[in-house]
Amino acid sequence: MKILVANRGEIAIRIMRTCREFGLKSVAVYSEADKNALHVRYADEAVSIGQTPAAQSYLNGKAILQAALQVGAKAIHPGYGFLSENADFAREVEQNGLTFIGPTPEVLSLTGDKLAARKIAREAGLPVLAGSDVPLGESIPVNLAKQVQYPILIKAVSGGGGRGIRLVKNPEEFSFMLESAQKEALAAFGNDTVYLEQLVQSARHIEVQILGDGQGDVICLGERECSIQRRHQKLIEEAPAPGLTDEQRNELYEYAIRLAKMLRYRSLGTVEFLMDEEGHFFFIEVNPRIQVEHTVTEMVTRTDLVGAQLELAVNGRMGYFQDQVTLQGWAIEARILAEDAENNFIPATGIVEYLHEPGGPGIRVDSALFTGMEITTDYDSMVAKVIAWGEDRDHAIRRLQRALVEYRLVGILTNIEFLQQILASEKFIGGNANTTYLDHFKLIPLRQESSIEEEVALAAALVTHHARKEAQKKAHGSIWLATAWREQMRGTP
Repeated sequence: MKILVANRGEIAIRIMRTCREFGLKSVAVYSEADKNALHVRYADEAVSIGQTPAAQSYLNGKAILQAALQVGAKAIHPGYGFLSENADFAREVEQNGLTFIGPTPEVLSLTGDKLAARKIAREAGLPVLAGSDVPLGESIPVNLAKQVQYPILIKAVSGGGGRGIRLVKNPEEFSFMLESAQKEALAAFGNDTVYLEQLVQSARHIEVQILGDGQGDVICLGERECSIQRRHQKLIEEAPAPGLTDEQRNELYEYAIRLAKMLRYRSLGTVEFLMDEEGHFFFIEVNPRIQVEHTVTEMVTRTDLVGAQLELAVNGRMGYFQDQVTLQGWAIEARILAEDAENNFIPATGIVEYLHEPGGPGIRVDSALFTGMEITTDYDSMVAKVIAWGEDRDHAIRRLQRALVEYRLVGILTNIEFLQQILASEKFIGGNANTTYLDHFKLIPLRQESSIEEEVALAAALVTHHARKEAQKKAHGSIWLATAWREQMRGTP
């Protein structure tokens, strides 16, 4: 059986690895910019789907479906982002006799519309944040205006990934922020519909991992803390969430399972909540896909979440039962981003001249990096994830700190030192950080001079880079070199 992975980078490789373990063939799709990417070399087959812009390749559902039919794939795994939450794409996949490895198109339609999701969550008995139940026009509805207490949030109905969200601090800002949110929503999702939601001050962001079979059977695989965010983008995630009581956990799990059962949820998903300073939870959305931070759940539950998705797609049943799910230890993930932390975190570009990824006990790295790789601004700035497991939270923090010290990535700027500063901060160590913590976090100026180790690494990288260029010249761009690397990645004898 062949699985086409409709994504790129580390998540594509992550899915392909489990396919290989299951004895399933994997098919990569790639844009012009990604023709030499690692996920293309790792897959058993690869198909070009268009030019570099995502709209002409990874967001081109027709090209991806045609690629799947062309190679005889039986299922499509969308990963996260791109088409993973596109109900129309999922419907077209299934209408062509293929399996969409994710929720049903009907559930994607409901969860993809934040207003529809709020409505069904309320019907399921979940506490839902105060806000509008209809799209915003040019002003706040009269019946709601008297209830509004600033600050408030304007959010995209089709939102995700922190896009299409604007904080409005007072009535004078409303019109400008409304227009700004609508423009970003239209550019990101092709839909400028937005709605209003009450802001929870000093909130923590906690999500519950669910897995359903589509027939009403749902299990819960614990929760994750995702409060370390910058501009609504998560940077550090951990499982379990620090400081929760057993009663609070049980309450969260009950809410998540109740909603998932009402949806007859299929595959992986997360039910997301905000927790206020008094410990009250409020539903905000359902993310109907595998998450970037699924890794920490895998490490504390010792489960393969991608494997669970594939088991469901191939055999029609879940590979886990609720009584098999137990949490052990603590896991924390840090997202490595190609960006300039001292220049307003603008995306960084360059060539990976030298790469050394950390290892050792309790460390996992999900990455698609390789020496010689070009980092551009064509796609998301996340280039890798470092995950640490420890016997307790303190142990996990120390292991992750050690791993980030070991990480060597020469040729592009990254946020590694910024992550180190967060991990060393008193508030993070105390488990007291909330979603606005980084708004007030003071970045200590990074080192201006390279260490001797970095200088030696850079010199070695330059020598290696020069040697590679010379070898390529001698080989005259030989196809045999590329073929050998591809076959090595595939494990061909």
